Amino acid sequence: MIPKILIIGACGQIGSELTIKLRLKHGNENVIASDIREGDEFVVKSGPFEILDATNLDALEDVIQYYEITEVYLMAAMLSATSERFPMKGWNLNMETLFNVLNLAKDGKIDKIFWPSSIAVFGPTTPKFDTPQHTIMEPATVYGISKQTGERWCEYYHKRYGVDVRSLRYPGLLSYKTLPGGGTTDYAIDIFHEALNNKTYECFLSKDTSLPMMYMEDAIDATIKIMSADSKRIKVRSSYNLAAISFTPEELYLSIKNHIPEFTISYQPDFRQAIADSWPSSIDDSKAREDWGWENNYNLEEITEIMIDGLSPKRIIEFEG
Repeated sequence: MIPKILIIGACGQIGSELTIKLRLKHGNENVIASDIREGDEFVVKSGPFEILDATNLDALEDVIQYYEITEVYLMAAMLSATSERFPMKGWNLNMETLFNVLNLAKDGKIDKIFWPSSIAVFGPTTPKFDTPQHTIMEPATVYGISKQTGERWCEYYHKRYGVDVRSLRYPGLLSYKTLPGGGTTDYAIDIFHEALNNKTYECFLSKDTSLPMMYMEDAIDATIKIMSADSKRIKVRSSYNLAAISFTPEELYLSIKNHIPEFTISYQPDFRQAIADSWPSSIDDSKAREDWGWENNYNLEEITEIMIDGLSPKRIIEFEG
């Protein structure tokens, strides 16, 4: 049976690429994109699109009933750096949207939910290297607090009401197809734009800040794979650790410099340094690999080549033309 899918936050950094991949898999007419406003032109025009504020339960339920939705991917969120500037807005957006979707599933109006968590659920007391699936979690940011709270509610709704909710703790994600979205790890996208356009970059993290990272294609594949897996294989109903590679800004800089020799970098850590310091440097995702067969495909050198090629002026002209 082909699912009828609603993507909330479809014009965002992850949502836009997820929408396209799911439409290729299930057919354009079976994947309804939605966002608070119109954004990515291809997402809006390639299939059904709805302007939707997912904090409005009535509006959300209307869309779900109209399209006979069976699966919801809740990708709308206020990310780490932005949430630190607007704490209550971040908390309200991240939690209200989740409760709305969970309650609709509890009432039998949705069959399956994907909700993304993040490495932000971890904190300064968490083991920093090979962070295990089950460990100390004392997040130090609004975003992390909302994601940890969301994980507990997801597990509760599964155990108490049988809601089929699935989740991944995304690391930092890289893609040339969308602009940075206000996350602390987004330096790893911005640096490519600056390297190509200005040949220099001022980094807001220190040179030796190692963080878990992943190419977007891997993250999208993991998301679709966990949602396609038999429910018996999903043994973690809070959120699965997900990992690919870890690198520092200096390591990324040197990888880019191999392709752009004149590129230079300077370091001017700001408030986002404290956020990054509270997160793990590497992640143990063995549970995801054991339970439903997760595996990544891209290393740092491959990601660097893809990002530079994707953002090159020639590629951009071809894409726009």
